[in-house]
Amino acid sequence: MDAIMRESSFAQYIKQLGIEQGREQGREEGIEQGIEQGIGQGIEQGERRSTIGAILEVLEIRFDMHETHPLSARIVVIDDLQRLKQLLRAAVQVSSLEAFEQTLDA
Repeated sequence: MDAIMRESSFAQYIKQLGIEQGREQGREEGIEQGIEQGIGQGIEQGERRSTIGAILEVLEIRFDMHETHPLSARIVVIDDLQRLKQLLRAAVQVSSLEAFEQTLDA
């Protein structure tokens, strides 16, 4: 009976040790995943801000549009990076500020 109790206690110890190691590994993987996700979001936000800045600069250079123009306020609230990239291309290619505004409305 003592051997069974010792074996049982040892088995429980090993099991508990495995559980603790699993939890620690899970925590580490969770932290690593969170860091990677945070870095990815930071990179995307930086790219978003940069693209907005580029759009506004192109519009200022090409059409003398200042930051106080109502279109500026509409551009800076766009979250979709792909949409912003499309607008940057449009800012470079359109023939007038009105044409850009039509692209923005589309």
